[in-house]
Amino acid sequence: MLDRRLIVQTIALGLAGALSATAFAQGPSGLLEAGPLPEKSFGAADAPVTVIEYASLTCHHCMNFHTRTWPDFKAKYVDTGKVRFIIREFPLDPLAMAGFMLARCAGEEKWYAVVDMFYRTQEGWAHSDKPLDGLTQAMRQAGMGKDGVEACLKREDLYLGIRQVSERGKSFGVDSTPTFFVDGEKHAGALTLAQFDAILAPLLAKAGK
Repeated sequence: MLDRRLIVQTIALGLAGALSATAFAQGPSGLLEAGPLPEKSFGAADAPVTVIEYASLTCHHCMNFHTRTWPDFKAKYVDTGKVRFIIREFPLDPLAMAGFMLARCAGEEKWYAVVDMFYRTQEGWAHSDKPLDGLTQAMRQAGMGKDGVEACLKREDLYLGIRQVSERGKSFGVDSTPTFFVDGEKHAGALTLAQFDAILAPLLAKAGK
């Protein structure tokens, strides 16, 4: 009953505080503008190329990208100052919303560690009969107990903030995850490192990198 109640509460927050998508619809020129929540970015702010990913924690393709491709991509492009990489929340369901809310509640320093943990344990909680019990158990590793989890999932500010990030994504044409924007050009699907190499090569060559 705990899982069902918290999921319903999460959905109820959205219904109570729902905002019209038109309120934050923007043209392509607004893609680089930060939304209502602090951006989760990696790499130098002045990197010649910016890659934005819209992701969902319950998305299997997102999990594959972050566990298999992201480490090599980060080492090759982000850590070398060639790419600034931004991750934006695009939850496909209430469970993904709950996971993103918990990651935000964990704090700035733990955000990606929690997101990574959820991806790596996705099979254990996303397909469980009691998925929120799985999320709660996972959050213990981040130092958050059951009471903290329940309090986090009742935070309307976080729910609406993530919802707005997602709705802004829809205004840019995002309708599935993962979706990447490489210097504003949309690429849907979990791209491999080789695919990123082909996309980035001309952009980095133009920038002299």
